[in-house]
Amino acid sequence: MQCGMDTPKSNLKEIAKLFFKLGCIGFGGPAAHIAMIEDEVVQKRKWLSREHFLDLIGATNLIPGPNSTEMTMHCGFVRAGNWGLIVAGCCFIFPAVVINSIVAWMYQLYGKLPVVEPFLYGIKPAIIAIIVSALVSLWKTAFKNVELMIIGTLTIATGLFGVNEIYALFGAGFLGIAIHFLKEKGKMVNGLFPVFLLQLNTTISFSSLFFVFLKIGAILYGSGYVLFAFLDAELVKTGLLSRQVLIDAIAVGQITPGPVFSAATFIGWQLGGWLGAIAATVGIFLPSFLFVTLTNPLIPKLRQSKIMSVFLDAINVGSVAVILSVVINMSRVAITDWRTVLIALLGYGVSFFFKKVNSAYIVIGGSVIGYLLYMLK
Repeated sequence: MQCGMDTPKSNLKEIAKLFFKLGCIGFGGPAAHIAMIEDEVVQKRKWLSREHFLDLIGATNLIPGPNSTEMTMHCGFVRAGNWGLIVAGCCFIFPAVVINSIVAWMYQLYGKLPVVEPFLYGIKPAIIAIIVSALVSLWKTAFKNVELMIIGTLTIATGLFGVNEIYALFGAGFLGIAIHFLKEKGKMVNGLFPVFLLQLNTTISFSSLFFVFLKIGAILYGSGYVLFAFLDAELVKTGLLSRQVLIDAIAVGQITPGPVFSAATFIGWQLGGWLGAIAATVGIFLPSFLFVTLTNPLIPKLRQSKIMSVFLDAINVGSVAVILSVVINMSRVAITDWRTVLIALLGYGVSFFFKKVNSAYIVIGGSVIGYLLYMLK
C-alpha cells in the first residue's frame, strides 16, 4: 500500500474508474453510497479490511462535510496516497456536478423539473436493500461485545427520536470511554475537539457565493437535510434565493446520483450562472479535501492509544447504528405497498446471495421493475 505522491498510474486509473462509476449510480444518499463503497473496496477489491473501513466511517462522521464523499477520499488515499485522495473525490463528485448543471440550465429555461417519480418508485426500495445487505457485514464487525451492543442500541434509539447525528456519535464515543473507565478506574484522558465558527456577510458575486458555500462545507455536520436548513438561513432568509427554488434544489439532490451536496451546483447556477455553479461547487467540497488529508494519517496512530481505540470502537458502533436509524426512516417513505416490498426483497436477495453482482445492476433493475409496476397501478 503506497501513500506517497509517486503513485503508479494504474492505481489512479483504477480509482478513477471505480469512483466515477459510483458517482454515476450512487442514488439514495450517504448511507447507500457507503454501502456501495464497502461492497467495492472491502469485499471485492480487498483494498482495506472491514475494521479499517469502520474506522474511516467513524473518523468521517467526526468531521464536517459530506460523509460519503469523504469516504471516497479516504479509500483513495489508502490505495494511492494524496493523488488517490484527489482523484477519488473528484471522480465521485464529477457526474453529479455535470447532471446538476444540465438540470439547472434546463430549469432556468423552462422553470420546472422533469418527471422522474416512476423511476424513483423502484430505485428507493432497491437502495434500501443494498444498505441493509452492507449493514449485515458491518454489524458483525462493529458489535464486538456486550458494551458495544448496548451503545449501539442506545444510538439507534436516539436516531429514531430525531437526535442530531453528531451528538449521537460523540455521545457513543464518550459513553464508550466512560464504560472503559468504570472497568479500569484511576486513569485519565485529555481530548481536543475543534469547533469551526465563521460569520460572513453575503452579497451576490462570485467571491461571496464561494465563501458562503465554503463556510457551509467547513461547519456542516449531518445529512443533506441539514444542508438545506443552512441554505435556508444563508440564502432564503437573506432574500438571495426564493424558497421554491430551494425546494426544487432539494428535489434535484434526491433524484440525481452522487453526493446530495452537489445540489449546491444547482443553486449556484440559479444565483450566478455557470460561474456561480463553479463557485458554489468548489466552495462546498474544498473543506472535505482538506479535512480528509489532515485526518487520514492520524487514524492508525489513534488505534495505538488504548483510550482512543475504545473511543473509535464506540464511534464505529454509533456510525453503524446511525446508518440503521436512517434506513428505518428511509423505509417509511420508500416502502409503502406490496410492490415496493417486492422490489426491496428482490434487491436484498440479489445483494446478499450473489455478492459479486454489481450494485449498479440492482439499482437499474429496481428502477425498471419499479417503473413497470408504477405504470400498472
